[in-house]
Amino acid sequence: MLQKLYPRDQIDQYLLIDVIALLSLAYQVFIVHKPFGLIGSLLLYSIYLSVFYVSLWHQDERLLVSVYIGCGVLAVLGMVSHLSLTVFAFMQAGQLGLARSKRLIGLGMPAFPAMHAAAYYGHKGDLSGFVPSYSMLFLLLQLVIPVVVYFVERSRSLGYALDEANKKIERYVQEEERNRIARDLHDTLGQTLTMIKMKSELAIRLMDKQSDQAKQEMQEVRDTSRTALKQVRELVTSMKQVSLEEEIQHAHTLFRMAGVHLVLRETGPRPDLSHAKETMLALSIREAFTNVIKHSQAKRCTVQMGWNDGRYEVRVMDDGIGSVKEEKRGHGLESIRERMCLADGDVGLESPAGGGFVVTLRIPAQSGERVKVP
Repeated sequence: MLQKLYPRDQIDQYLLIDVIALLSLAYQVFIVHKPFGLIGSLLLYSIYLSVFYVSLWHQDERLLVSVYIGCGVLAVLGMVSHLSLTVFAFMQAGQLGLARSKRLIGLGMPAFPAMHAAAYYGHKGDLSGFVPSYSMLFLLLQLVIPVVVYFVERSRSLGYALDEANKKIERYVQEEERNRIARDLHDTLGQTLTMIKMKSELAIRLMDKQSDQAKQEMQEVRDTSRTALKQVRELVTSMKQVSLEEEIQHAHTLFRMAGVHLVLRETGPRPDLSHAKETMLALSIREAFTNVIKHSQAKRCTVQMGWNDGRYEVRVMDDGIGSVKEEKRGHGLESIRERMCLADGDVGLESPAGGGFVVTLRIPAQSGERVKVP
């Protein structure tokens, strides 16, 4: 109910002050001075209360009009009753500081010197003593209040905007973290679980005819399951830095288990990469290997690693059935693109005329000693 009578954004800062000021003004008008009797005083106070209520809810030209009318009412009260009543114009000064623009504040400022000059002249008969009087002090304070309120509110508004921006950033970070976890699950566990599936199917086929071979396949399934469990623990505890060297070594085991012959050709030194870039490159290579094992039906995979035009290049080539059109629809290639983009690299896809599929990963780097840059 209160929020319908008083602006929500002003309740904490100004409600108590406004209530005390309005009750104090009512006490002065109806109890202490009674300048126009009960009816006249009630009329003037009602006008003042009405325009003040307008200024609460509007920060445009209507606020400007309400400030002038409010100051006019206080000027009349100051002339007829007592000059001290003009001090209540600090309420108009505070509302003027909430205006939408500095232009409106500038246009509303003349209301205060006009009010004090009119009240002083009407009460004293001349302006000769205005400057050394309390009226001059009240005027200076009321001219400062809109400026102070304006900057305080602007600072508070910027604070709210900053908080909102931080909340959005936090949501974006959370979303990116979810995407990262999804990519890691796909890239890390997808490869291992695919191998478990293939080995299990092979063991089922061999169980009746070649039990020893089936037993060996199931032992490899057991070992691979342990690897999967380890990978899950690593994903849960932290973002693991993936070594390029470890990824290549792991690939030899996976391709051997999948029955795919892996050929590694490396020219030149390995690149000098930060931990983050090396992880992005290693996971991209892992995803390319996963696609070879899962989709290509290849018998041979060749990996060429070396330097080309100042960039480190990794080419993963298979002799399977993949094509650019088919690969573009997969989640794996999209994951590779995202990772290489994060590492300032790029991805190339090819389907040679003789068959097979080629994934080319290129990343800007420096050759030399493998000094890690955090």
